[in-house]
Amino acid sequence: MDPILIFGLLMIGIGASIIGTIFGMGGGIIFIPVLTIIFGLTANEAAAVSLVGIVATSTGAAAIYVKSGLSNVRLGLMLEITTSVGAICGAVIATYLANWLLLCIFSMMLIYSAIHMIFHAERIVEPTEEDGEFTFSYIDAKENKEKRYRVENIKSGLTMCTAAGMISSMTGVGGGVIKVPLMNIHMHVPIKIASATSSYMIGITAFSGAIVYFLHGDLLLEYAAAIAIGAYIGSIIGTRIARCLNANSIRKYFSIVLLTVSIIILFEAGGYL
Repeated sequence: MDPILIFGLLMIGIGASIIGTIFGMGGGIIFIPVLTIIFGLTANEAAAVSLVGIVATSTGAAAIYVKSGLSNVRLGLMLEITTSVGAICGAVIATYLANWLLLCIFSMMLIYSAIHMIFHAERIVEPTEEDGEFTFSYIDAKENKEKRYRVENIKSGLTMCTAAGMISSMTGVGGGVIKVPLMNIHMHVPIKIASATSSYMIGITAFSGAIVYFLHGDLLLEYAAAIAIGAYIGSIIGTRIARCLNANSIRKYFSIVLLTVSIIILFEAGGYL
């Protein structure tokens, strides 16, 4: 493979992974358009390589986030169950609905989440002595102190994660852009924990998809290797940046990312991409 091509893939992997790690998205929203438009891969090839990049991003980020206590493993595994069920249902439903309609609905959800994050302060529920089952704590590296929080709306959150999995599967866009605002806005999980938990969750889903593409022969191993190396490096950098940011900054920047993604999806729905 051309060294310049390898270098380009490495840089894309690093950049996308840094953004994906900070906001818990995995970087797929960047990988796929870049691989198809700039590198000329087909949709299936780009999706396969992107999933490998997401696995590498999740692996690097989760190792640090879990060790530091930022990833809420229990919550992540619980939500991943209903998300996976929703993804299966979404794959079936997608065959009966127009793609442009799905993309528009998805885009409107992202715009709503972004606006809510911009105009509403983060609400963290302080646990009481009687709370126990869904009470957690973490060390905020920015403020260098322990913070405790209680996860709210568990049942409705599980239901909404089913819908998130459906929409993610139907549109082909990573579920992190839905699950992070869902956990933060509806379940009152701190944005740092929501992003870290999402980074942990997406690796599980992406790994399953990558295996399917590999068995079908759609995975370009040289491209995937370069992207994976860059993504792993980017995830290490991204976790360091994320731990030093305060919650308000992450919410503000995440809102900008959501608005950008929603605009891209609307262009795709209109046939301009």
